[in-house]
Amino acid sequence: MTLRASVVFTCLALAAPAAVRAEPVSAPARQWWADITALAGDETEGRLPGTKGYDLAADYVAGRFKALGLQPAGIDGYRQPVAFEEQTIDQGGSTFALTAKDGTPRLLTPGKDVIIGGRSPAPQAVSAPLVFIGYGLHPPRFGHDDFAGVDLKGKIAVVISGGPADIPGPAKAANRAARAKALAAAGAVGVISLTTPHQVEIPWARQILLARQPAMYLADAALRDAPDGFFTAAVDPAVSEALFAGSGHSFAELSALADASKPVPTFDLPLSVRASVKAARRGLISPNLVAELPGGDPALKGEYVVVSAHLDHLGVGEPIGGDRIYHGAMDDASGVAAVLDIAQRLKAAPRPPRRSVLFLIVTAEEKGLLGSHYFAERPTVPKDKIVADLNFDMPLPLWPLKTVLVQGDHESTLGADAAAVAGERGLALTPDPLPDRNSFTRTDQFSFVKAGVPALAFKFGFAKGTPEFQIEHDWRANRYHAPADNLSQPGVLKEEAVKLDAYVAALAQRVADADARPTWLPDSVFKPRD
Repeated sequence: MTLRASVVFTCLALAAPAAVRAEPVSAPARQWWADITALAGDETEGRLPGTKGYDLAADYVAGRFKALGLQPAGIDGYRQPVAFEEQTIDQGGSTFALTAKDGTPRLLTPGKDVIIGGRSPAPQAVSAPLVFIGYGLHPPRFGHDDFAGVDLKGKIAVVISGGPADIPGPAKAANRAARAKALAAAGAVGVISLTTPHQVEIPWARQILLARQPAMYLADAALRDAPDGFFTAAVDPAVSEALFAGSGHSFAELSALADASKPVPTFDLPLSVRASVKAARRGLISPNLVAELPGGDPALKGEYVVVSAHLDHLGVGEPIGGDRIYHGAMDDASGVAAVLDIAQRLKAAPRPPRRSVLFLIVTAEEKGLLGSHYFAERPTVPKDKIVADLNFDMPLPLWPLKTVLVQGDHESTLGADAAAVAGERGLALTPDPLPDRNSFTRTDQFSFVKAGVPALAFKFGFAKGTPEFQIEHDWRANRYHAPADNLSQPGVLKEEAVKLDAYVAALAQRVADADARPTWLPDSVFKPRD
């Protein structure tokens, strides 16, 4: 540990427990909250990759790894440096116009009516006709293809949120994650995303504030999901009707179909988009952090079970309620604290797991799963020796733990393991009540899935029509990606949080001890196919 890291770790570790001394909770729960307090306090300034705040948080995690007696498994000690290019779209300095066939323009204001995306190198300008392609899904193996019969060459595709009810949620989610690449391969020059009012997750006003923050993409062009110069944008639901002027269809009509998961037509729009994009770019380095608990079986210790979470959040941005720091206490300091708790439990177990366990804390999740994507493609251990990933991303311990939402449980043999361990602990698995939210492809385990590695993600279970469902909804509406996801938020159940940690620790031990590595189920949408 460097002197700087030692000082940071010592100061933060001593300061962190102060917030919980008055609470009569167990040692694991105290440490869990102490870790969150250290990572999500004002000192780390929202942990934006490439900033002093993120580096302070990374120093803290490295210090905790060392204090737990875990072996460094990065390139530089516990660190795996990752190179990025940061791109800040000047929404106010950009332009966006819808032009009818008679040349009549309607101006939409970037940063107000439309948000221009920056997760790949944006074009300086684009001028192209529009085509509406429904949900924009392209999984022909499920008997559905929104690309079929559509001429996309040289056009900007317009897509709406949701998807047909008869396509499995994971298939829809995976297809959306690969949509930009598929559209570009079909000749499209961009995509505009529309969200029905009913399916809005983050209020548009908050999305506008977030759009002023920098985006990122990997410096290694071979690892990018969208080609350079591919145009991306999202339009405010309140003005989305403008895209359908003169088409014979309305946004309200199409939203009703999408909200009911019914078939949505595809058709050319009698409009073109002419946009200019003003952007600033800079290179930066931000590390993943990797620690190893060596396996105890000489025949299996060369294989690895990964337990992961992301360290980054959104940094300092536009103030909401007088606070400019986007603390990310639940998203995802809580997940990092869970990984550290699991590391402590496995390290203190009577015997080590047969396989080795990697504890992976990644960077730039909020920028598009970039740190985990880099690790999954450029791991610090042999790629073919990674057998599973168990991931935490804001598990939300806001109600008692009775059921666990284990995303990915129907895709691989890990699901049977997860159910067996849950049964041993008096827990039950619950299905995802909001599959069209695409959560499984929006968190870091999906980077491993794309690399062919079975994976699971864990959250406190909730079902539609329950008080827990309303708590989760309200938390996302008011605190998700906002400064209010802070250390003073009410309702965090620390003892319940570490019950989930204990469950996943037992699951990790089971997977690491099994004679056979996990395999994809025959009907999994993620099973690699020749």
